[in-house]
Amino acid sequence: MSRLIYFDFLQRLAPRTFDADLPVRVVDIDEASLSQLGQWPWPRSKVARLVEKLEGYGAASIAFDILFAEPDRYSPHRLAEDPIFAGYLRDAIDLNKLDNDQRFSNAITGRPVALGVAARPDLKTKQIVPRAGIIEIGDQPGLLLPRALSWTPLAVPLNETAVGIGGINVSPAGQISVVRTVPLLWQGPTGIIPGLGIEALRLAIAEQNIFVEGAENERGIVLSVSLGAFHIPTDEIGQVWMHYRPDNPGLYLSAADVLDEKDNEQLRSEIEGRIILVGTSAAGLVDIRETSLGQSVPGVSIHAQLIEQILENKVLQRSDTIAALELVAFIALGVIVVSVMSISGAVPSFIAGGVAASSVLALSWVAFTQNSVLFDATFPLIGGMVNFGILAGFLFFATEREKNTIRRSFSQYVAPEILERLEESGQDLQLGGENQEITVMFADIRGFTPLSETMPATDLVAMLNELFTALGQDILAHSGTIDKFIGDSVMAFWNAPVRVENHPLHCANAALAMRTSLRHFNTVRSEGHQVPIGIAIGCATGEACVGNIGSQNRFNYTAIGEVVNVASRIETACRHLAYDVVISETMALASRDQLALLQGGSVALKGVNKRELLFLVVGGRDTRQSEIFQRLQSHHSDLLAAMKGHRGAIWSTQAVERCRSIALEIEPGLAGFYDRISDRLGDFQVDAIE
Repeated sequence: MSRLIYFDFLQRLAPRTFDADLPVRVVDIDEASLSQLGQWPWPRSKVARLVEKLEGYGAASIAFDILFAEPDRYSPHRLAEDPIFAGYLRDAIDLNKLDNDQRFSNAITGRPVALGVAARPDLKTKQIVPRAGIIEIGDQPGLLLPRALSWTPLAVPLNETAVGIGGINVSPAGQISVVRTVPLLWQGPTGIIPGLGIEALRLAIAEQNIFVEGAENERGIVLSVSLGAFHIPTDEIGQVWMHYRPDNPGLYLSAADVLDEKDNEQLRSEIEGRIILVGTSAAGLVDIRETSLGQSVPGVSIHAQLIEQILENKVLQRSDTIAALELVAFIALGVIVVSVMSISGAVPSFIAGGVAASSVLALSWVAFTQNSVLFDATFPLIGGMVNFGILAGFLFFATEREKNTIRRSFSQYVAPEILERLEESGQDLQLGGENQEITVMFADIRGFTPLSETMPATDLVAMLNELFTALGQDILAHSGTIDKFIGDSVMAFWNAPVRVENHPLHCANAALAMRTSLRHFNTVRSEGHQVPIGIAIGCATGEACVGNIGSQNRFNYTAIGEVVNVASRIETACRHLAYDVVISETMALASRDQLALLQGGSVALKGVNKRELLFLVVGGRDTRQSEIFQRLQSHHSDLLAAMKGHRGAIWSTQAVERCRSIALEIEPGLAGFYDRISDRLGDFQVDAIE
């Protein structure tokens, strides 16, 4: 299959071009003809008139890619078979004069007209007598030709008067895919019958015999077919490899135009001296086939393109010599790959193999475009790739052990792209631990203890798994590393084990995404009449020691340092601030241009020596740039100034309510923060960052 696809690829890169001067045309029973002259089948008297018109225009030969297997049911003489009309009609007229089949038979008698028959896989039809003489040269070359157990019949008297009979099939029975090869000859029960295309050519050049050349010492092998001055290379069963061109409207003449009783000089110039094939492109008549160019075309056009190739002497060839050269290229490419890899390693081997493969492809291309030879480059290329793959596999397993160590350490808690970067630069990783700036996040489920008391343990675990899966995906999607899940909380950090630019912003964006995921999670829970769940997220930026910590056999990649403790305490302080996403001052300073932030006050954190100025993450960059947030930020600053100046009820009633009303339009979660702010006067004793 790879060979056939490759040959199709060559044709798509370098198809034949349409030559309007070639003496081949198709008279198309197209949709326009059916619309003007009636649906198919037409009365044979009309088909007879078509033959007469084509003869009058000077057609060299005419071939019908149409079956005439049954008598014309529209023929007037068939009325005599009806008991109702028989007596009247026999006395009134000579019905034989109204026989459409006889009319068609008279039209083709003595004229170079070939009628089509179709190969059948059964023995239920009458025999067809070949018209062409077949002369076999060699050891029975016709023995293995595509076989027709029988042929569709020709209606009487057409079976007696047709001077040419050709098989209309463009591929052996049962093959319905892309038409890549077309049989020139068919082996039938009464002898060899030509395909319709070569039969049309035979009649056009007035030749009686077709010569089939076979191998002298190999029985049943066809080498070529000769007709007059034309020598046609074939495969071993007498098929021609098609070299397609894009379908071109210049090939087709409408049957309606030909049947027009007015003489048409332009039409005469298109028909005179040319081989005329009659077929159909009408969708309802179902004679559409697919070519190597990926086009669906009328089957009759394939016969036409076959004749064009023969006339242009551009028949594709593929001989035993070519197959032998493919084997030589296969071996040579394999030797090159193996030799270079054994000496220089995988990369030089890949380069050498690529150069050799390019040479094979170039050879194949030149053979196809310059000599119409099909050289299968995929055979040696696949051989080279197989050899390279086998040898590279050994090198791969050697390096895979090192990668497996990294995978075991990190695959469960870093994003796939980060893991890939780790594998590519594993030498930069110090498994014992290293000091560096990171951003740490702690996220905890609010009210987990009361919730756990109201749910069965299995339901609680299922709920946690579902929620943490969603939150974990948000962390990984923003380049975070999941450190651990601790009961109802998760710890993550950024900028380790690989560097992440602007890691504070990545962490904040992950927190905002987690807020969105939680709201979706709660929406689903509300549909099941379950209580919503809240989370608290605390984040901080600072220096920590990160690395694999533990014993030789059991260790964990984690972070240790003051920033970890600060982030954990900020998460705890979310309850004090009555807000869900809170970050440290250092983190706020690093990402303030990209985030919508509000100062949350200076809070005393447990285990931390000094108060920490905290900030609320309201939204991302779009929120920060919005007009409504800028108004909120201005009023919030006024509120902080009022609180710092202890201006009592003025700030507690007016400024708070003003901020709260605006905040509800931006982030509803801010309502709780402003509801509680009047109880936190002592937290607002430091300046806000602007």
